[in-house]
Amino acid sequence: MLPAAGATMMGIMTNKQRKGRSALSGMWANMGSTIATFMFAWTIIRQYCPLMLNGFFEKYTRRLMAYFYPYLQISFHKFRGGRFRSSEAYAAIKAYLSANSTKNAKRLKGEMGKDIRSLVLSMDEYETVTDEFQGAKVWWLSEKWLYAITFHKKYREIITESYLEHVLSKGKEIISSKRQRKLYTNTSNDRIPIHKQAMWSDVVFEHPATFESMAMEPEKKREIVEDLLTFSKSKDFYAKVGKAWKRGYLLYGPPGTGKSTMIAAMANLLNYDVYDLELTAVKDNTELRRLLIETTSKSIIVIEDIDCSLDLTGQRKKNTEKFSDDENEKLNKEIAKKKAKEDGSKVTLSGLLSFIDGLWSACGGERLIVFTTNYVEKLDPALIRRGRMDKHIELSYCSFEGFKVLAKNYLDFEMHPMFDAVERLMGETRITPADVAENLMPKSSLDDAETCLSNLVQALEEAKEDGAKKEKAAKKKHEDGKEKDTTVEDAALEEAKEKGAKKEKAAEKEHEDGKEKDTTVEDAVESQVNEEAK
Repeated sequence: MLPAAGATMMGIMTNKQRKGRSALSGMWANMGSTIATFMFAWTIIRQYCPLMLNGFFEKYTRRLMAYFYPYLQISFHKFRGGRFRSSEAYAAIKAYLSANSTKNAKRLKGEMGKDIRSLVLSMDEYETVTDEFQGAKVWWLSEKWLYAITFHKKYREIITESYLEHVLSKGKEIISSKRQRKLYTNTSNDRIPIHKQAMWSDVVFEHPATFESMAMEPEKKREIVEDLLTFSKSKDFYAKVGKAWKRGYLLYGPPGTGKSTMIAAMANLLNYDVYDLELTAVKDNTELRRLLIETTSKSIIVIEDIDCSLDLTGQRKKNTEKFSDDENEKLNKEIAKKKAKEDGSKVTLSGLLSFIDGLWSACGGERLIVFTTNYVEKLDPALIRRGRMDKHIELSYCSFEGFKVLAKNYLDFEMHPMFDAVERLMGETRITPADVAENLMPKSSLDDAETCLSNLVQALEEAKEDGAKKEKAAKKKHEDGKEKDTTVEDAALEEAKEKGAKKEKAAEKEHEDGKEKDTTVEDAVESQVNEEAK
């Protein structure tokens, strides 16, 4: 009997399990069909309902859900202002979460750190991590171009008044400590709409130049460093006097005198980013203004060789001279050639002046604007006047003090018997710091300090000889020009004398002919009178 009873019980339990599974399956089937019906109806409504009615449904559906859903969400987008302008809040949140999410997030992305040897981990896209602050729990979601924070509405005041301020503050500290300085250049792509393209592209700035390694006189170097450091600490002063917190520097001098190196040393001294602006790639003044807006604080905006950039070097002349037909034709050809060359850019001098110190130049702060040129005399005075280019720095040929800095850098000593010869030759000829550095650089493992200094002395002697030959040639050309001018003057004087003699002779002949004619007329009149009297 026991086995029979056990079999009966097992049968009953099996039937119940089958009925339960059947009921569960039926419930899921009904739920699936209900969801499918709802989705179909919602699709039909969205497709065929008028847009205004559709917006009405969405508006009140969200309001209805808000009564039952107790969580709030705040989004922080990567770009702001309706254009590709980076948000500082987004960057601070990214830094904060990168430092606090590596232990909790399951999907991370890695980037190179400041020293190019460390790896910085941050949340990957569509990853969620949690954080707690004063008993309030929050959820951070990372999407493609935004971060979203979700929290219970009872913690609204804690999150909005304290937590977010805490996140931004910590994020900025992390950015400052791990900040990579960047070198930017402006980009232009006609195929992409302006509002969808980034205005600048960047690489990590790793130039090693410092003021200590520059070939300059110590006093001049000290003056520039003090000027830069004073500017970086003068935020309150600029606000007090009512000026935008910016300063212009004009670096001028022959090629090879260290203008680009000076810019790198400035950036390293102040820990600023560098924006290398290529004017020929800028379409017009409006795009130039957008580029200015996209730059950040703590930056140097550089326009190198501005005397070669577009038509910005000539003074605004008033042409009152009258040219011959040949000269006019030649002038028109030059103008047409220049216009064809600059057809891709319509940046004007007035647009650049507005860029430097117009109203838009006050957007942001703590910025340096640096121009470099080989020929300062070619630039329009309005472009380089004080207030635009506040400090003019001439970088000229290498002096003996500059040579000693380079000798210390390249050969690692401060005195040598050959220094006297170098000093004497540098007083007699001119050589750029770039040429000095090239001669001091060892060309093989066998080159020692003696060899390098001998190379420099030889280069100085050759430069001296070349200078003497050029001076002699220039002197001879000048003398030949004077002789030629004298010959031309004598020939012109002789020609003028001949012309004068010819004119005088023609006048005398004409006078004599006139007298003969008058005599003939008088005789004819007298003869006629006599005949009538008879």
